[in-house]
Amino acid sequence: MTTYKLVAADLDDTLLRDDLTISDATIAAMHQAVAKGVTVTIATGRSFPSAAKIANQIGLNVPIITYQGALIKNLIDEKVIYERTVPIDCARYLLDYCEQRGLHLQLYHGDELYAGEDNDKVKKYVHLTKTPYIVGDLRQWIDIPQPKMLIIDEPAVCDQIREELLPILGDRLHITKSKPHYLEFMHKEGTKGHAIAFLAEHIGCTLEQVIALGDAWNDREMLEVAGLGVAMDNALPELKALANYVTKSNNDDGVRHVLETFVLV
Repeated sequence: MTTYKLVAADLDDTLLRDDLTISDATIAAMHQAVAKGVTVTIATGRSFPSAAKIANQIGLNVPIITYQGALIKNLIDEKVIYERTVPIDCARYLLDYCEQRGLHLQLYHGDELYAGEDNDKVKKYVHLTKTPYIVGDLRQWIDIPQPKMLIIDEPAVCDQIREELLPILGDRLHITKSKPHYLEFMHKEGTKGHAIAFLAEHIGCTLEQVIALGDAWNDREMLEVAGLGVAMDNALPELKALANYVTKSNNDDGVRHVLETFVLV
C-alpha cells in the first residue's frame, strides 16, 4: 500500500460543510495525519487571507495553495514559494471584454479584491469568502500583478463566455469554474495541478504519494496529477468519472473518511 506524504483538500464543498464549518472529528483526523509525518494542506480558489483564517482555525502550519494554484504561501511567515500572475495584456483584454458587455469582473492583488461597483455579486462573494474589497475604476489596477481575475454571472452565461474566450486566451490562461456562476482566469501554470506538483517536490515526495480531494471542475488538474485523486460524493459527475476514488460528501466528513482509509491505517 502506498505511503502518502501529502494530502491537499479543496475548501468549499469539500473540507467545508455547507454551513462553512469543519467537524471536530475531521480536524482531529487531520492532526493525527500530521502526527504521522504527513503534510496536510488546503488547495483553494480563495485568496490567501480567506484560506489562512480557516487553516489557522484547523491548526495547520504549512504552505497553503490559494487562487486556484496561482499562489503558494507559508502560513507562519507568509513567504511566497510559488506565484504565477495573469499576463498584463490578457488582463487588459479581459477588462475591455467585460466593460463592453457590462459583465461583473473582480481583480485581485496584495490579497485584496477590487470591484468596479459595490453590487450584490461582490457582496455575496465577500460574505462567503470573508475577503476585504475595494470599489473603484478597475483601470487603475489592471496593470498590477494579479493571481486571478473572476467573472460572476449566471452559469449559462459563464459557460458561453468560456467557450468564446478559450480560442482567444486559452493558450495563455487557465480558464476554469470553481462554482457554476464563478468563471476564473489565471496564468497557464496557475492551476491546482501545477501547485501540487511544485509542493510535492518542495517537501520531497513523489506525486504518487499525494492525495488530492475536490468537488468542482477547478479541482480536475490536481486530481489528475495526484497518485490518489479523490472526488467528493457531492462532486460534479464529470469529476467523479475521472477520480480514482469517490468519498463521502462534504457534509458527511468525506475528508476524514479518506484520511482514515488511506493514511491512518
